[in-house]
Amino acid sequence: GRCPLRVGGGAGARGQDRLKENFNNVPDLELNPIRSKIVRAFFDNRNLRKGPSGLADEINFEDFLTIMSYFRPIDTTMGEEQVELSRKEKLRFLFHMYDSDSDGRITLEEYRNVVEELLSGNPHIEKESARSIADGAMMEAASVCVGQMEPDQVYEGITFEDFLK
Repeated sequence: GRCPLRVGGGAGARGQDRLKENFNNVPDLELNPIRSKIVRAFFDNRNLRKGPSGLADEINFEDFLTIMSYFRPIDTTMGEEQVELSRKEKLRFLFHMYDSDSDGRITLEEYRNVVEELLSGNPHIEKESARSIADGAMMEAASVCVGQMEPDQVYEGITFEDFLK
């Protein structure tokens, strides 16, 4: 039978709260600064292999297992090709957590949000510092992926291919 985890009626704050309720009893998630992103990843259609964007209203047990499969350790008895595929799937899952609007790019704004959330628990790091850390990392990504940029060239964001680099 189906054992759905519900998001709740429609978008908005109430729906989000109901979504979180199902995961609030997981002790290891309680103190995780990016808990909301992790929870959202369980309902992301891209991770559920159900479409290029959007969030599912509920997930059943099979969907839950699909998500959990991203976390399984790499089996050393697998062939080189399978190991590479498994590694890529894990990285794609991570990429989807950063790429919150499903446009295939991690923009500076999306990256700043993640860094700010990750550092939010640290009382010694202000928002400005978090932003400059994100900005520096994004410049580094641009130099690795694009190389020497022209002065008027804008780096649109990290694609999955860039992310693999």
